[in-house]
Amino acid sequence: MGAGGRMSDPSEGKNILERVPIDPPFTLSDLKKAIPAHCFERSVIRSSYYVVHDLIVAYVFYFLANTYIPLLPTPWAYLAWPVYWFCQASILTGLWVIGHECGHHAYSDYQLIDDIVGFVLHSALYTPYFSWKYSHRNHHANTNSLDNDEVYIPKRKAKVAVYSKLLNNPPGRVFTLVFRLTLGFPLYLLTNISGKKYGRFANHFDPLSPIFTERERIQVVISDIGILAVLYATKLLVEAKGAAWVTCMYLIPVLGVHMFFVLITYLHHTHLSLPHYDSSEWNWIRGALSTIDRDFGFLNRVFHDVTHTHVLHHLISYIPHYHAKEARDAIKPVLGEFYKIDRTPIFKAMWREAKECIYIEPDEDSEHKGTYWYHKM
Repeated sequence: MGAGGRMSDPSEGKNILERVPIDPPFTLSDLKKAIPAHCFERSVIRSSYYVVHDLIVAYVFYFLANTYIPLLPTPWAYLAWPVYWFCQASILTGLWVIGHECGHHAYSDYQLIDDIVGFVLHSALYTPYFSWKYSHRNHHANTNSLDNDEVYIPKRKAKVAVYSKLLNNPPGRVFTLVFRLTLGFPLYLLTNISGKKYGRFANHFDPLSPIFTERERIQVVISDIGILAVLYATKLLVEAKGAAWVTCMYLIPVLGVHMFFVLITYLHHTHLSLPHYDSSEWNWIRGALSTIDRDFGFLNRVFHDVTHTHVLHHLISYIPHYHAKEARDAIKPVLGEFYKIDRTPIFKAMWREAKECIYIEPDEDSEHKGTYWYHKM
């Protein structure tokens, strides 16, 4: 995955690890003015087309796997199942991205429609829609704030755990990456791992969790009901089809969705060129600009371009995915050196970030003592 260093404009010829500036000479209003007006238009018909399209493709993958893999000789079946899991997880990740878009009110002009579609899609993929919508909203409001961001808050050197130092070697990094990809999302939902420290236990299923405001608590309960309904449906399916069938056809692809989602967001927010800020230096536009686009090759399209339009998404989150590339290209001249896309092949980038981005510290000789940068051990 990834384009292997392909460059689409001169700005990509610079050292990709060179730090981004921190004081933008433009405003959010300047960026909005640069974007064609139609990019802000949301169409329920067009958005729904992508849902139907992805559901049809997902059904085709299911039909082929359910019909033909059991007929294959054992060695070929062992090869066919991973192919199905990858393909199904990829297309289901596209549906998850549309559910995420609903949470940003980018699906249609009607909030109720957005919430119904997002609730159904995310619940089916074991994601509590409203709970995650609200914590994700907080992430967008506080991106790269060491005090208030909701996820991917890195540690200072003095806070790096002993086990992190012990795992600072190739086998340890493999273990860390596997752990992050497989357990990172459920642990975030259950324990708010890597998120804001609230002073008491916080998770995404407790309506009284400090993550949420009073007016949001009833919707957290609705999210829980959605997850419980899917769990019950899964139980009935296991009773009808067997645990092995449900695991192969549904649960492993859903795990793949969570792995893709964690990988995408990890790479968007973890890079040697990106700063983090404490409360003395953070402001909203600095935080929103402290993200980076990535190139997942052919999966960019499958994931509805969420991978390589993330900088735009943090600046203006309600632009639909089918306008995102055009809007991104429109603001790139305004962003200038504040925009970055890293086309390093994904597996190489994942390994590099796991090796190089261990802790954060401010530069000793910098006047910006509240600006922190990644370092390796």
